[in-house]
Amino acid sequence: MTRAILIIVFFLISLLLSGQKSLDYSVELQAYPTGLIPGVKLDKTIGDQSSVLFRLGYNWFRHRDLGVHDDERGGGFGGTLGYRRYFKNGHRGWSVALKNDIWWNKVDWSDIGPLDTVTGETSITVLQPTMELGFTILKNSSLIITPTFAFGFEWNVRTKGAPTGEGAIILAGISIGKRLTSE
Repeated sequence: MTRAILIIVFFLISLLLSGQKSLDYSVELQAYPTGLIPGVKLDKTIGDQSSVLFRLGYNWFRHRDLGVHDDERGGGFGGTLGYRRYFKNGHRGWSVALKNDIWWNKVDWSDIGPLDTVTGETSITVLQPTMELGFTILKNSSLIITPTFAFGFEWNVRTKGAPTGEGAIILAGISIGKRLTSE
């Protein structure tokens, strides 16, 4: 696990130091029916219509009774690695992204019975591949605003404790940031 993280960090640093044209950095908020994901994001140009993206964030959720238990709530830190393809040159307008998130979450859950309530805590590692449609607006040649809509799936790939909810996910989001360009 540590080796994989080091390889990813090395890869991202080499992308950031390469002589490409632009780097977008932004704050982002994604919302889904049972949670919120605030984060900071880097979007690095790798071609006329392509970029790679990296996000660090926190996944806060309250599944209510939509998971395995009568109530599931919690959160955890994680990150995203992805690829974005714009439909035209200039890294603005419509784009589609393929992303994969990994979250290290703690879930507090409870089951309400006729005589008592059973509670517990589960640690999960979640893999969340998604496809995202976005529209990047560039203002004053450096301010970027990107509303997004994504869909995908959440898999609990490691569970320590009782099983908890997983499945299809739909997210709506917005990111606001700055574009740095160099020739």
